[in-house]
Amino acid sequence: MRFRHHRRLLVALGSVVTTLFLCATSAAVPGTRPAAGPPALDPAFLWGVSTSGFQTEGRTPDSNWSRYVATNPGYDRLQDSADFVGRYSSDIRLAAGLGVKVFRIGIEWARLQPAPGVWDPAAFAFYDAVLAEIVRAGMRPMVTLDHWVYPGWAVDRGGWRAPGMVDDWLANMRKVVDRYASLDPLWVTVNEPVAYIAHETSRGAADAPVMLDRLAQAHNAIYDHIHRVRPTAQVTSNIGYVAGADVQINGALVDRIAGRLDYVGVDYYFAYDPVRSLLDTVSKAAGSSMLSLPGQPIWELPLRTEGIYYALKYYAQRFPGKPLYVVENGMATDNGLPRADGYTRSDHLRDTVYWIQRARADGIDVIGYNYWSLTDNYEWGSYSPRFGLYSVDVRSDPTLTRWPTDAVGAYSQIVAAGGVPAGYRPTRPPALCLLVDPPASCLTPVAAP
Repeated sequence: MRFRHHRRLLVALGSVVTTLFLCATSAAVPGTRPAAGPPALDPAFLWGVSTSGFQTEGRTPDSNWSRYVATNPGYDRLQDSADFVGRYSSDIRLAAGLGVKVFRIGIEWARLQPAPGVWDPAAFAFYDAVLAEIVRAGMRPMVTLDHWVYPGWAVDRGGWRAPGMVDDWLANMRKVVDRYASLDPLWVTVNEPVAYIAHETSRGAADAPVMLDRLAQAHNAIYDHIHRVRPTAQVTSNIGYVAGADVQINGALVDRIAGRLDYVGVDYYFAYDPVRSLLDTVSKAAGSSMLSLPGQPIWELPLRTEGIYYALKYYAQRFPGKPLYVVENGMATDNGLPRADGYTRSDHLRDTVYWIQRARADGIDVIGYNYWSLTDNYEWGSYSPRFGLYSVDVRSDPTLTRWPTDAVGAYSQIVAAGGVPAGYRPTRPPALCLLVDPPASCLTPVAAP
């Protein structure tokens, strides 16, 4: 056993070192350089903003996540979060003022169905009003059916471990689809399903293979129902892209739902971290976590905006002929403070949009982009990470005032112009390829002009 244990370690180290060497020696491969800046995106491009249910709504009902908060003393208390329930009309006006065409919301199962077989008319009336307001403001709704939250009674039945969970899930989601299909929203079935699985399994609330199988069943079944109700509907499940390892992390789930995606939703935030990847690989081979690094705050994770190009290229090749939509993208700050690296929200946004324009110019059919998020919200246990275009200080401001960040003006200009201007150059040049999305970023690099 000891010999095999050491051999696994040596194989893992050899594999990682070989990968690092190949990527490093490939860094000199010349990238594609445009003669001029990328052209503006066409008027049909869908600019949008993202929100979610539990993270923003407040006045929350009993759910898996209300229980996680209650039983974790280290978590911030949820309070009323950003109180989207009470301020949805003004928040929707803020989004419309940006000029965007899409407003993403989550429709909370726990709010709609407080008990098995019982649906709350007042909860449906709330979502009726929200969606009507979005449409009146000239935007198309993007509706997320499951953003990691399910009712407390479903927890009591075993959550995603329960054999009846998919049927319970579908009973609610079919009611949502039947009620709102006439609005022709863009549909998102399950938000970042693999991250959802990780959140649940880390709390002992699910078994990963079982939950993956059941989420795939749920997506495929509700996809079919949506298309029975509205054959021309556009449906996806947004994939949380993992630079340098997406096929290993998301591949099994994507394979299960590949035949039922009308567009491919991609969430992109962070670049590859070679040191963490090396230690994680060796630790897994050793059957130990002794080499693992402590978790980094989300605002310290590596940002390389050119990485969104590789994420889009990967899924364009994985799904030829299908359009891509960036369902979430943004930048975290620590409780609203300036980042230690000096990167501003507006510069990050403009740099990201530059690379989306490059992708589109290179023939990648990206049709939309949502900024995450419209306002600061509850980042799954904490109010410290701030992602909002509009800042909200839930901890210390009882008025929950929305304060515009520097990215509000930047996004308004981007939307009006169809992107960054032709002469724009990213504030940060492309990083060493190993730090972006290896091996693709080293073997087939794209360079700034």
